[in-house]
Amino acid sequence: MAMALPTGVGIEGARQAPAHEHAHGHAHAHAHLQIEPGATGRWKGVMFWSVAATFGLVVAELVGGSLARSMALISDGIHNLSDLPTLLISWFALRLAERPPDAEKTYGYHRAGILAAFTNALLLAGVAVFLLYAGLERLIAPVPVAGNVMLWISAVALVVNGSITLAVVRGRKDLNLRAVLVHNAGDALSNVAILGGAWVIQRTSAFWLDAMLGILIGALVLWSSLGVLRESTHILLEGLPRHVALADVARAMLGVSGVQEVHDIHIWTLGTELFAISCHVRIPDMNLEASEKILEEIRGLLATRFHITHATIQFERAGAGADPAFYMPEPFKAP
Repeated sequence: MAMALPTGVGIEGARQAPAHEHAHGHAHAHAHLQIEPGATGRWKGVMFWSVAATFGLVVAELVGGSLARSMALISDGIHNLSDLPTLLISWFALRLAERPPDAEKTYGYHRAGILAAFTNALLLAGVAVFLLYAGLERLIAPVPVAGNVMLWISAVALVVNGSITLAVVRGRKDLNLRAVLVHNAGDALSNVAILGGAWVIQRTSAFWLDAMLGILIGALVLWSSLGVLRESTHILLEGLPRHVALADVARAMLGVSGVQEVHDIHIWTLGTELFAISCHVRIPDMNLEASEKILEEIRGLLATRFHITHATIQFERAGAGADPAFYMPEPFKAP
């Protein structure tokens, strides 16, 4: 008769069983998430001040761009206007990610940051298309631009966006914060381009350059947003983490003494730097204490070599029948 061990406490509780009992059928256990308390809390203050600074910058660029008749400044102002919901969503996601798991959200709220990144990327892609269209219109029919206004406002914008970029660069492993980092780094680069363009316009009256800068900024926004959109979609679709190869994980588990086969392997991302695995492992018929040692070795292996800290492993007795259609992918067997 198969004996399933309850999640988390199953094997420990089974120690009370007589020593001659064996783990027939399967055993199921998992390692709990190891989360650094308040790991996201330190970024909330950074995001708050980023929102305040960006709001002031948007007002300055839109007003200054209108007075200077600068398509580049207006484009950058609209671009930075899109930063406001981006930063607000990111700030909200950071707060939400700190909430512990509950009876309804058993994994917690770690995906909040991924959803924020996905939403931000969609918003940015829409803004980019608008900037490209407006820039092309202005390129066809250039208008006079006040280069001195462009120069001073773009200098202020460079300070603001550069400061935000430097403030969040240490959190770039978080996809949510990486979206903010990429966005503001792109803003800072566009500010450098506008500075250079304003200097040229002041000296040559090459007003078409303003429209060209607007188009380049739009293309930069579109490129950066597509990258974040691609990565966040991959995670939301439970794709294999980029740093992991399924075959490598299976071979490493097969290297544990007693493991004869690994199948039905699934590895996915729960949230930033939080990876999970579920799989079936076939072992010889043995007592529960011996199977527990195998389980602990597999857990340690997954955590140290692959940074997978949430492991759900179901043991099966070697030689037991199984439905081949259940294997996903094909089972990995010890040589």
